[in-house]
Amino acid sequence: MRRQAVDNPLILVDGSSYLYRAFHAFPPLTTAAGEPTGAIVGVLNMLGSLLRQYQPTHVAVVFDAKGKNHRHALYADYKAHRPPMPDELCRQIEPLYQIMDAMGIPQLAVPAFEADDVMGTLACRAAAEGRCVIISSGDKDMAQLVTPAITVVNTMTNTVQDVAQIKARYGIAPPLMVDLFALMGDSIDNIPGVPGIGEKTALALLQTIGSLQAIYADLSQVAALTIRGAKRVAERLALHRELAELSYRLATIDTAVALSVTPADLRPRAADFDQLCTLLSRYELKRWLAAAQAGRLWSDQPTTTVSTPLRVPEPPGASEESPPLETTLIVDEAALSAWLVKLRTAPLFALYCDTEAFDHGLVTLSGVAVAVTEGEAAYLPCSTPISGRSLPWSLEQLLAQLKPLLEDVSLPKVGHYLKPQQQVLARYGITLRGVIGDTRLATYLLDSATGRNDLPNLAAHHLQRTLHHGTLSAGKARSQGTAPARTLAQVAAGATEQATVALQLYHHLWPQLQQQPRVLQLLTDLELPVMAILARMEAIGVLLDVSLLQHYSQTLAVMLQSLEDQAHTLAGELFNLSSPKQLQQILFEKLQIPCFRKTPGGAPSTDESVLSELALRYPLPAIVLRHRSLAKLKSTYADTLPLLVHAETGRIHTTYHQTGTSTGRLSSSDPNLQNIPIRTPEGRHIRQAFIAPEGYQLLSADYSQIELRIMAHLSEDQTLLQAFANDQDVHSATAAELFEVPLVAVSSEQRRQAKTVNFGLIYGMSAFGLARQLGINRQEAQAILTRYFERYPGVLRYRQQARQQALEQGYVETLFGRRLYLPDIQSANAPRRQAAERAAVNAPVQGSGADIIKRAMVMIDQWCHTQPPGQVQMVLQVHDELIFEVAQPVVPEATENIRRLMVQSAALSVPLKVDIGVGPHWAAAH
Repeated sequence: MRRQAVDNPLILVDGSSYLYRAFHAFPPLTTAAGEPTGAIVGVLNMLGSLLRQYQPTHVAVVFDAKGKNHRHALYADYKAHRPPMPDELCRQIEPLYQIMDAMGIPQLAVPAFEADDVMGTLACRAAAEGRCVIISSGDKDMAQLVTPAITVVNTMTNTVQDVAQIKARYGIAPPLMVDLFALMGDSIDNIPGVPGIGEKTALALLQTIGSLQAIYADLSQVAALTIRGAKRVAERLALHRELAELSYRLATIDTAVALSVTPADLRPRAADFDQLCTLLSRYELKRWLAAAQAGRLWSDQPTTTVSTPLRVPEPPGASEESPPLETTLIVDEAALSAWLVKLRTAPLFALYCDTEAFDHGLVTLSGVAVAVTEGEAAYLPCSTPISGRSLPWSLEQLLAQLKPLLEDVSLPKVGHYLKPQQQVLARYGITLRGVIGDTRLATYLLDSATGRNDLPNLAAHHLQRTLHHGTLSAGKARSQGTAPARTLAQVAAGATEQATVALQLYHHLWPQLQQQPRVLQLLTDLELPVMAILARMEAIGVLLDVSLLQHYSQTLAVMLQSLEDQAHTLAGELFNLSSPKQLQQILFEKLQIPCFRKTPGGAPSTDESVLSELALRYPLPAIVLRHRSLAKLKSTYADTLPLLVHAETGRIHTTYHQTGTSTGRLSSSDPNLQNIPIRTPEGRHIRQAFIAPEGYQLLSADYSQIELRIMAHLSEDQTLLQAFANDQDVHSATAAELFEVPLVAVSSEQRRQAKTVNFGLIYGMSAFGLARQLGINRQEAQAILTRYFERYPGVLRYRQQARQQALEQGYVETLFGRRLYLPDIQSANAPRRQAAERAAVNAPVQGSGADIIKRAMVMIDQWCHTQPPGQVQMVLQVHDELIFEVAQPVVPEATENIRRLMVQSAALSVPLKVDIGVGPHWAAAH
């Protein structure tokens, strides 16, 4: 019973203190409509941090009541020095009340009493009932309430006031804080105190004599004290006794206010998410809106309490606080040997590799940090000088001792974003094995829509913990031109913090993963193996024909100049095709082309969708679109790719991102290889620059219409299933159904329209979207959709079921259990709700496709390891396509096995089909 009270304190928040402190501490934010929101943001941030920290079942935010209170009857000048509330703050109070009310947070304000009195009354009553209390306030008056059961915390300064800390700070017990203010006064509240007595003298009196009552019981005690001007102090006390006693009454928090609620009544209500989202949207509180749309504020997010100054006081016999992090800087052989034993015997350990000299994915190892518990970690510098002397080992010697441990699959290891660490270790001949968890991947799988998944953000979100040391490596600290920015000890602290927080985050996430076995299986059987594969692919890279690209850049420049000349002729004047403003003037003012869409600022839009529609009727928009396409191709690929060729390897080393999309698809950057056009001659010319080395061929293996096959499987539509079972051209088959013509009579235009419909429906396309894609009116597009659903009723049924599932569960799933949460599915905002409905249809299809090619990657990688080293290497992954470097003699065997494994990667109700091509460059292979 007592233990439960400690683990679940009553939280009382000083709302008035929060308001003023937030108003002055946070930026003066405003909405687009000019409504101030800085204080609202500050209060919600502080409140959210506090509630996530403690996860209370009982809480109240208490405000000062409007008008004067009972202290003004005692002293008319009470708080008379305070200026009136700024208008910018006044305007934020009512919105804040409304938002907290929609969140279900109890709010209190009692006429004639201050928030201090209401909180004091509730705190004392709760403590008497055996419950611990946390009062969150920046008001120093609250210190008088502190007892073993009542603690005051300040979330702005991250400080705590409990009995021990008040005694250490002031040398008096908490109840005497009232006597302190009675003697010294309080300029903020305009409590007069005794003139001429400051904090130092007042504390000396209280520490030696005791309370105000004891002091006045015998003022001769004061005169006898060995303090400066003791006699004069006694005289002042005698002269101003009435002021002292008045000040005592003013400073005393009333703990007997007649309240209509009890501590037990302060249980939050269920949040009204519709109303809350409306308010948060109006006041443009985007981060809170995203949390509300996900149904996540704090109450349904249990967190691991970390060791911080904000500690709930525990009664005698309760367990001790978690120990602080103990970091060992290993600089001798004995310590190294001891830690190697410790790592081998630990249930698991977290790893962080400290690196320097980053260069296109190739880095140098400067140290290794490991953590075996949340309080015990070590840093192993590789070859860093310490106080003028070298370490007793070289980098090679240290890694020789670490290699057996890091490659031992029976020793479980975890970390955060381990792919770069796998790469740097591989550069030294170490294959990291035994990885059972990566916190970046775990959080992504638990909710791919949460946004940023860097360690500091995840630590703050899940653990309410701030990373204090940063990640500057030892090498970077040494290599800076001036004195080192950080000592080796500081670098060690930063690196071990990375490992320790990753370990703590893993322990926090593990129970959530266990509650979702399919998600856990995705992590262990798919994402972790794919992470290791991507690490190798990035390190291998792909060979590039630089001269071809340089020559093609010149060709593109000529083509762009020709397009500019044509545009200038049509416009009748020179203008900058890349300038939206000049283009607006030419299209909509000079040429009088109708404007049907404007930017948020009210100017005619010239974005791609607008120009695409105009290009169906006017030549100039078509030329502008063509110019934009070629200019992007030139700048993004022809000009940039040669600059990204690594001097050491002669190859392009892209970076793959497993957590960059909400559906599980991989993305890439530096360079982004996912968006090179494949259907245009120019895009194919760029792909010609990706070449095979001498003695090798590039092999491209591409799933054929995999998303349509997945749609057939999910929808169980008999017409669609039959088309794939008969190995028909599904677009032609769809066209035959839509336009009611024999399959052999389908025209190329009919097939094009059917293809647009097939793929559009995967993405939840509406009649409006289809009309834009096909260049027809909305009525014609609706007629096509109606005919389609008549012929393919299973697809319509799937779309309806997917939306209903998202509405009921808040998420949809792929065939293998990957979830996409859709917080906007119940949004009152129609565009956002409709986007969520489209995602509900598309995500299971696209996400299943992503899972299938990842499964194929794992299976093919296992087969590649059975081949002689370097014979078959996976070098690129682009959407539904895998590209390999294959030694010329083994091309037939590789073709057979890669096709077999890709087909076997999933068992659908329709056969998977893989198109494979081989050639000296990517364009020839695809």
